[in-house]
Amino acid sequence: MSSAVNASFEPVIGRYLNLDLLGKRHRVYVEEAGQGIPLLCLHTAGSDTRQFRAILNNADITKNYRVIAFDLPWHGKSSPPAGWRDLEEYRLTSRDYVDIIMGVSEALQLDKPVAMGCSIGGRIVLHLALEHPDHFGAVIGLQAGAHVDPYYDTQWLHRPDVHGGEVCAGVVSGLIGPSATEENRWETLWHYMQGGPGVFKGDLYFYKIDGDIRERIAAIDTTRCPVYLLSGEYDYSCSPQDTLDAASRIKGAQVTIMQGMGHFPMSEDPTGFIDHLAPVLEEILKMRKGR
Repeated sequence: MSSAVNASFEPVIGRYLNLDLLGKRHRVYVEEAGQGIPLLCLHTAGSDTRQFRAILNNADITKNYRVIAFDLPWHGKSSPPAGWRDLEEYRLTSRDYVDIIMGVSEALQLDKPVAMGCSIGGRIVLHLALEHPDHFGAVIGLQAGAHVDPYYDTQWLHRPDVHGGEVCAGVVSGLIGPSATEENRWETLWHYMQGGPGVFKGDLYFYKIDGDIRERIAAIDTTRCPVYLLSGEYDYSCSPQDTLDAASRIKGAQVTIMQGMGHFPMSEDPTGFIDHLAPVLEEILKMRKGR
């Protein structure tokens, strides 16, 4: 055995947070790194916090931000609550999604956190900005649109004659942009291959049906909660036009279309994504120092 082992720990701490959510006791897995302004990261449908590995490990970000990412219940290392087998099916609603995020934020006693989410996370941050503008210092929506028209049969995502993980990865594989390396592409897809039965399908209930915010989005007040939207150009689930349409309805929203990226910018092209994210975080930092 070699005496010179090439090994090191990352500066990321993972812990379990025990708390009550939606009337049940939950054990939620939370990762964090850094110090300063809380940056609460919300993963995509059917995946988990591993998507934010590059943000958690970026020293330029963590010197000013306490980056926090958690696995939603049923996702990653956050198991379903006791008695989950009694449920007919898992289905994420707008109300439950907001309540989960607010519950975690309050349990961690976060002071004016910045909420950054992608896909379903990008949609829910618009709900947060509308419903809880004074709780959040800002929201950053990645691949965020006000709604999406269904474009495939979600029944394929949970069938006894189909490998659930592989079909989930197959569905999202076309959403990854050409700037992704093979390593990052396949790590992003691996997260989808590991999802629990029916979880991706249940998340899409929020994304495709219950989370439609078109009729309310114009009421978001960016003077109380600034809104930043960053979207990759290679995305037919939330197209650049979908993001631009959402931004046009939110007075004061700032929008960036990221070239070469797809639906998972933070995991498929971490370096390129951080180049776009850094100016947004710097602007939020300056605003926070001036308040």
